[in-house]
Amino acid sequence: MKVVTAMSGGVDSSVTAALLVEQGHEVVGVHMKLHDSPASQPGRCCGLEDVLDARRVADRLGIPFYVMNLKTAFEKAVMDDLADEYLAGRTPNPCIQCNGVLKFRVLLARAMALGASHLATGHYCRIVDTPGGRRLATAVDASKDQSYFLFPMKPEALERTLFPLGGMTKPEVRAHAERLGLVTASKPESQEICFIPDDDHAGFVRRHRPEALTAGEIVDEHGTVVGTHEGYERFTVGQRRGIAVALGRPAWVSRIDPSTRRVHVTTTPEDLLDTGLLLGSPNWFEAPDPDAILDVRIRHQGRRIPCRIEPGEIPAVRFLEPARAVAPGQAAVIYRGDVVVGGGWIRRALREPLAEAS
Repeated sequence: MKVVTAMSGGVDSSVTAALLVEQGHEVVGVHMKLHDSPASQPGRCCGLEDVLDARRVADRLGIPFYVMNLKTAFEKAVMDDLADEYLAGRTPNPCIQCNGVLKFRVLLARAMALGASHLATGHYCRIVDTPGGRRLATAVDASKDQSYFLFPMKPEALERTLFPLGGMTKPEVRAHAERLGLVTASKPESQEICFIPDDDHAGFVRRHRPEALTAGEIVDEHGTVVGTHEGYERFTVGQRRGIAVALGRPAWVSRIDPSTRRVHVTTTPEDLLDTGLLLGSPNWFEAPDPDAILDVRIRHQGRRIPCRIEPGEIPAVRFLEPARAVAPGQAAVIYRGDVVVGGGWIRRALREPLAEAS
């Protein structure tokens, strides 16, 4: 097959390309130019050094290599979205926007335009065949699983996608890189948000939306003003550190109200326990059975919470046991065993009587 491989300049995408070449496919390496990043730093991706590393790997493998300018699409899908979500009082996840939306819609379309039959990436997840068709599934290595980030993929994209690393562990991937003599074999992983090099997301919001007014008051569970803040985009539900109020006991952020610019805090941990959530913009690989007991994950690498789904335009996810600090703006991904049923964006938490398991 002719396969376009997304090459970020890291070890995972390098080994992905190399394994496909070994399997006899016609491989084309593509690096996505997403933003005007400063020089590469440890823990960051998408800098100049990453482009050069990707090109070095492509040269060693003897495959064509192209840099594709996706800055405009990235700014709209990821950077604008991050700023707007924070201003709406929510906590966004830019990695989902980049991985689940940009790569498997924009890049996949361009791969098809290049005459490829498939797009391959270095994600740690699998595509499995089920009686209902192809489905996204978790990686064999649970510690590296990235299925949570890919819930926005459309079912038809699964037919055109390859995840060669889904059945491997990270040490096995690095061993392949060593065996093949790839320059990325010992390269550290990127962890931070690539377009915010100082890790100051609140500063990014201010620079990206300078007209926004976000400073306001901090109030306790009784509505009493206990302090002020410089911008509610600095906070997320469940946060304890950095609140900068002295109440004589620990306090947590319980709610963010962008209409009043107030950050609500509580000193009662039980106030953070939620019994469900409303799921915005759901993407289903299969229609959820309202009688089925499934699992939901409300943060990457978070524990799975048994739940039921109440179908609707904005489905309700009812937990069978309480969960702490359900943060609006984060993703909620629904699983049946290893298979991803679907997912969406948390619009708000529900605090009602728990659903009962049969």
